[in-house]
Amino acid sequence: MPHEETEVVVVGAGQAGVAMSEHLGAHGIPHLVLERHRIAERWRSERWDSLVANGPAWHDRFPGLEFGDVAPDAFASKEQIADYFVAYAEKIGAPVRSGVEVTSVRRLAGRPGFRVETPQGTIDARFVVAATGAFQRPVIPPVVPDGAVPTQLHSSGYRNPEQLPEGAVLVVGAGSSGVQIADELRRAGRRVFLSVGPHDRPPRAYRGRDFCWWLGVLGIWDAQTPAQGAEHVTIAVSGARGGHTVDFRDLAASGIELLGLTASYDDGVLRFAPDLAANIAFGDARYLEFLRAADAYVERNGLGLPEEPEAHVLGPDPECVTSPRLELDLAEAGVTSLVWATGFASDYGWLDVDAFDEAGRPDQQRGVSSEPGVYFLGLPWLSRRGSSFIWGVWHDARYVGDHIARQRGYLAYDPTDRKN
Repeated sequence: MPHEETEVVVVGAGQAGVAMSEHLGAHGIPHLVLERHRIAERWRSERWDSLVANGPAWHDRFPGLEFGDVAPDAFASKEQIADYFVAYAEKIGAPVRSGVEVTSVRRLAGRPGFRVETPQGTIDARFVVAATGAFQRPVIPPVVPDGAVPTQLHSSGYRNPEQLPEGAVLVVGAGSSGVQIADELRRAGRRVFLSVGPHDRPPRAYRGRDFCWWLGVLGIWDAQTPAQGAEHVTIAVSGARGGHTVDFRDLAASGIELLGLTASYDDGVLRFAPDLAANIAFGDARYLEFLRAADAYVERNGLGLPEEPEAHVLGPDPECVTSPRLELDLAEAGVTSLVWATGFASDYGWLDVDAFDEAGRPDQQRGVSSEPGVYFLGLPWLSRRGSSFIWGVWHDARYVGDHIARQRGYLAYDPTDRKN
């Protein structure tokens, strides 16, 4: 088997791996980026056909390159995003090796560094950056047994309405993925049920500015921990159809029946928690809190942004919220498909090092792990709220790159090698 050596191995060539390569290159640090598929493959093959970015093109990009085929205030499609990272990797000369899967990483015995194993050979590296991100393994709660409905799939396996058998669809999860998929299915003529859990519901735009801009000027992107009570809350925001504010009342008015959190299944019947009204109210409260903070910022800074009083007016709760259904007989309702928009889990089974806490989560501070020489990149809240977004990954990668450069300086220090 071939064997080689380099200073840094970056595992993964999505947005995190490409960003990491840029900063390592800027420091002149020899490195390799190993990707088991293609650059930014998950954008191409693990997302639905109509997916677009949740932030406008002027914001959701790296500093060194603008989208050439997307207007600044428009939302790039998934293919445009993948093409963007391919172009970026070419622009910076990233040493990406596609089709190379890392099967294990272990610390070397008796000398510094790590042995990276792949089917194509082994690589010894002084540093390893796990840039595979947090969205590696789709999570489907073990609620509904296989065979209970003709089709069950995770949102990462959903492509378009035509993919599903005829009949009604239950979408479980009301973050960005869940609400967009439910809306698309309803517009395709399907009967749709949407199971809604706790969520954050920001405005898509307010007073002429996108919510990404507001998060910036209000300092929210720099929050280092989630707001109290919102640690496990998803964000319902959409760039679909040119971008719009997600409003569950509008979804209900379109014909989507809202349900509470999916709780249990028994003999063809799904049961839901009686929390729908509370979940909607929580999202409304967060939405109105955002508007008030924006208004205060405008007044404090004397900005001439147009007022938008109608944005503060919430309509009445629909009947499905005031009198929620707590049980759903799937066969009786004609449900033939369940789409689980229930998120992802990380998978670091290949990383055999002491860099995890008791719960198996990366033990790190701003990407610097508890195992010297091992780094993580692309995780939500790695350093702040913005870490989950494209631009945030780039800035996190810069910090990790600087840290690696400093460590190389320490390791290269030799007090006996001095010129008098």
